[in-house]
Amino acid sequence: MNLPQTAMILAAGKGTRMLPLTKAMPKACVKVNGKMLIDHVLDRAMEAGIRRFVINLHYCGGVLRQTLAPREGAEIVFSEEDELLETGGGVLRALPILGEAPFFVLNCDSLWLNGAYDMLHRLANDFDAGRMDGLLALYAHVRSQDYMSRADFLIAVDGRLSRPLPHQQPAHVFLGASLLSPSLFADAPAGAFSLNKLFNKAIEAERLFGLVHDGLWFHVSTPEDVSRTEMELGLL
Repeated sequence: MNLPQTAMILAAGKGTRMLPLTKAMPKACVKVNGKMLIDHVLDRAMEAGIRRFVINLHYCGGVLRQTLAPREGAEIVFSEEDELLETGGGVLRALPILGEAPFFVLNCDSLWLNGAYDMLHRLANDFDAGRMDGLLALYAHVRSQDYMSRADFLIAVDGRLSRPLPHQQPAHVFLGASLLSPSLFADAPAGAFSLNKLFNKAIEAERLFGLVHDGLWFHVSTPEDVSRTEMELGLL
């Protein structure tokens, strides 16, 4: 396994669905079980052996920068955004400091517990730059009953991903963790855009793959999600 040493954490959004908790702080600073969401992500990534992190900032960016200042054991580089660039635009802006090797991209509102194997290790172990521009961690939709969005992907036996046709019922959702090659961003548009735009392009080229997470996952984007996640974690 060749474990990438850099991960980008997406933390620039306004977190409007998390109001009123985000009235004066970014969603990344909202606490679940007494720990900030971004600390949950950083701890899980550092447990996997990752030490360098690029974090994008916009809404209440100074709060997040100050909050993370005392953190030890990790190299943290901030990517400032004058305007919201969405997921794809945010990563594209940070590409010069992410480097030329594949890197992880992690959502700050994605909280996961590992199953039999470390999820980030599984991504690194399965990633094949010769065949892939991106490898996404997925979660079975039937296990994510509190996640209201429709499932995102169909996954083939070999792991290759596709979007469902109107008559098809997709079985998996993207859980907000991926291992991406800088080649995914070739000819990417300027400004704000979603990573989904590049995912769709990679699907057309048959270069987007996925693996199904075998642990637990919690999508935490509203105050109700915080309460529900804390309750479910308390039952473990």
